[in-house]
Amino acid sequence: MRKVLFLDRDGVINIDHGYLYKPEQFEFIDGVFEGCRQFQQAGFDIAIITNQSGIGRGYYTESDFAKLTQWMVAEFNNQHINILDVKYCPHHPEKANPKYLKVCECRKPAPGMLLEVINQHQVDPKMSIMVGDKPSDMQAAINAGIATKYLVTTGKTLTEQGENLADAVFDSLEVLAQSVLN
Repeated sequence: MRKVLFLDRDGVINIDHGYLYKPEQFEFIDGVFEGCRQFQQAGFDIAIITNQSGIGRGYYTESDFAKLTQWMVAEFNNQHINILDVKYCPHHPEKANPKYLKVCECRKPAPGMLLEVINQHQVDPKMSIMVGDKPSDMQAAINAGIATKYLVTTGKTLTEQGENLADAVFDSLEVLAQSVLN
């Protein structure tokens, strides 16, 4: 069974500029590669789990998202970091074009994307970690049975609800790695 570091994308891996889909808009957060490298060296695989309602809203296409994802994964590979999988949800329950307008099991806080990775890659959720910047990330981890969940302050403004759902809060993924792996 694998242990996986599940990462939200916007606000954890990159600065959240809102609905970004072009590599030139993508800014990695300082220390992300270092933090991922430390988790990888500790035996964790890395999976990215991201809500992408910009697709459903028509701001960009699934093809645009796929191109950005391919670029992002290549940037991780250039840093000697392997990304096991990237899952995304294009849906929104209220604000989306008809094809994507629905309540689904993949949009966080639902656990669908996490469970898909768990099932496809023989992941042990009790040995895995979810890192996010919003309460929905923490709730998705709870709903998927992931034992450990952390918030980072590099994304959205933290809420009391989010902090109460998280096991701990860290300033960044790099600080988290230094704290929990050493």
